[in-house]
Amino acid sequence: MGRSPESISDAPLEGHVTNVEHHDNVLRLADTNIRKLSVVNPDIAHLTLEAKHATDSEKTMTLRQAFPLYKKAMAFSVIFSTAIVMEGYDTALIGAFYAFPPFQQKYGEFVNAETGYQIPARWQTGLSNGALVGEILGLAAAGIIVDRFGYKKTMMASLMMMIAFIFIPFFSQNLVTLLIGDILQGVPWGVFQTMTTAYASEVCPVQLRAYLTTYVNLCWVFGQLIATGVLTSMLKRSDQWAYRIPFAIQWIWPVPILIGVALAPESPWWYVRHNRVDEAKVALRKLTSQNHAAAAGFDVDATVAMYVHTNEIERQSAQKTSYLQCFKGTDLRRTEIVSMVWIIQTLCGSGLMGFSIYFFESAGLTASGAFNLGMGQYALGAVGTIASWFLMSWIGRRTLYCYGLAILTLLLVVIGGLGVPTLVKNGPLGWGIGACILIYTFVYDLTIGPVCYSLVAELSSTRLKAKSIVIARNLYNVAGLVNNALTPNMINPTAWGWGGKAGFFWCGICFLCWVWTFFRLPEPKGRTYGELDVLFEHKVSARLFSSTQVDQFSGEHLEVVQDNFEKSAFTTQHKE
Repeated sequence: MGRSPESISDAPLEGHVTNVEHHDNVLRLADTNIRKLSVVNPDIAHLTLEAKHATDSEKTMTLRQAFPLYKKAMAFSVIFSTAIVMEGYDTALIGAFYAFPPFQQKYGEFVNAETGYQIPARWQTGLSNGALVGEILGLAAAGIIVDRFGYKKTMMASLMMMIAFIFIPFFSQNLVTLLIGDILQGVPWGVFQTMTTAYASEVCPVQLRAYLTTYVNLCWVFGQLIATGVLTSMLKRSDQWAYRIPFAIQWIWPVPILIGVALAPESPWWYVRHNRVDEAKVALRKLTSQNHAAAAGFDVDATVAMYVHTNEIERQSAQKTSYLQCFKGTDLRRTEIVSMVWIIQTLCGSGLMGFSIYFFESAGLTASGAFNLGMGQYALGAVGTIASWFLMSWIGRRTLYCYGLAILTLLLVVIGGLGVPTLVKNGPLGWGIGACILIYTFVYDLTIGPVCYSLVAELSSTRLKAKSIVIARNLYNVAGLVNNALTPNMINPTAWGWGGKAGFFWCGICFLCWVWTFFRLPEPKGRTYGELDVLFEHKVSARLFSSTQVDQFSGEHLEVVQDNFEKSAFTTQHKE
């Protein structure tokens, strides 16, 4: 402390990051500089004061206040995110088809009397990777298209493409046609992966971000659960409709989602980034309930001012919003983090879940037993995702992610031990491997699975959010290509035939992921986007993010806002 407020106002600016014991001084420093700037440009001071008021209001808002205030935003976010059900459904469908007798007989090759029909490992790899190739193309296009046309129009176009592309697998007669259909369907899926997470993170306040972004993971699990349930109900059929009906069910989703997206407003953050502040205010009013605004201390003008202020903070270090900017300055570190937390979803051994039903059969279970375990697996995943909402609010994202990786590493060791060749033929041990994968799925969907979506949405800058998510998800897809090339060969009896021993391979990689997480993953819990910008700008250590006090309204950033404020539509609107 040591200095009076008067001496602080005359001292050089000390930045925005401070230890807890200096927090009062920093707040006085910010107020003093606001008074200084009000003499030079009253509009800037007015903007900053409104932004500061909105930031304080958002950080003190309770869940009881946020839910009724943002109930419309939550509904529209859920509509956007539900598109991911289609991707989760088809991903699980393809993986389960490898163990589905009617599909094996139609598209597979006869091996011998004991093994029966099998989809060759090369085609398992090809079909699983086909969608990822399409997603890479869709993601790359989405990052550019969204910046120009917005979330809403891009999402509607992608849903219409999805309706058309479903015809290809439905009428396919061979594996080549199925592969083409998977690639083309992957294009809109790639768009969904960007839109859902980014839109959810932009239409809700700090208190709701974790719930709405991790709902994306719940949609994944719902899709997988529905796919497994549909195939389980088709086990008694042996005709072509046993696998055609599951393809046709994909048409259920796009039309109702398309109607909901058409009624949804565009993200107010997108309008601010395009200097369309009046439209941002209109969109924000459509996303909130004005009847509950007073109780929550919410004001539309002040909240949009906070968006403008945060956008200007980010503009000081990144004038452009190109893909190249994601690899420059402080954005390089942010790109590394959001990319790694998504890549870890693949590298932690989750491929065993994607091929779980086939894996269960390879471990000695019957088709019926394998599909029943698959149903239980995805049901546990749904329970785990919902439970993660409470844990994230309690212990934070970083802690949950670290503990999740540690537990998964131990489970993979156990799976590897149960897969020792001399023990594999023992039926009970086959069920033991299945039980471990069930526990693995629950822990994964309690920690790594849902927390990833929250971290990706929160730790990328708002100006580069769509492009950061594109880069991160594409790197995830590249890792998925490798994963889908390795896993079928590991567990397919006609290839490497490792079975449960694959757990040993993945546990080593999972441990390395934990090491990276401990040293590089920061904690964004309770932080506004402006505060996160300041923490990254000052290169605060990942392990100190949660204990560092931040003031995003200090003089340094106000100088930058002053330089750009005349160009802002907000100034024009305010002066008029």
